[in-house]
Amino acid sequence: MRVYYQDTDAGGVVFHSTYLDFLERARMEWMRSRGFDARQLASRFRLVFIVRQLEIAYMKPALLDDLVSVSAVVEKMGRAQLTFAQEVRRDDDTLARAAVNVACVGAEDLKPMPFPEEIRLSLAGGAKPMTKEKVQAGQPRRHPNRV
Repeated sequence: MRVYYQDTDAGGVVFHSTYLDFLERARMEWMRSRGFDARQLASRFRLVFIVRQLEIAYMKPALLDDLVSVSAVVEKMGRAQLTFAQEVRRDDDTLARAAVNVACVGAEDLKPMPFPEEIRLSLAGGAKPMTKEKVQAGQPRRHPNRV
């Protein structure tokens, strides 16, 4: 994807929050490539994905008019959540790395719900189970993850 003026500050450097937009687009395109778009998830399956936790490391800045690529790979999958490993790259340079945990929730009540089997089978390819999840934010968990 191309970096436009609206993505940058006056010096032509991409705003830190714009990377979140790039990551979201890549996740949605990844879902679409597996046959599920946001509208279909809400109407057919009555679910939406919401970001539950995000950890990002910025290594190098993206600049005005750069052409960047953004990857999305399912790293772990649980009953009602999954974690994506994502990177923003410019050619051979890694600009940012992120771990994005998303929860599957009901479209009407926003309460956690398990992935429908059709979606689980399509998304799970190669993902590790969440039961062995390590705490990555530097803080121990006080409660088991119930999502």
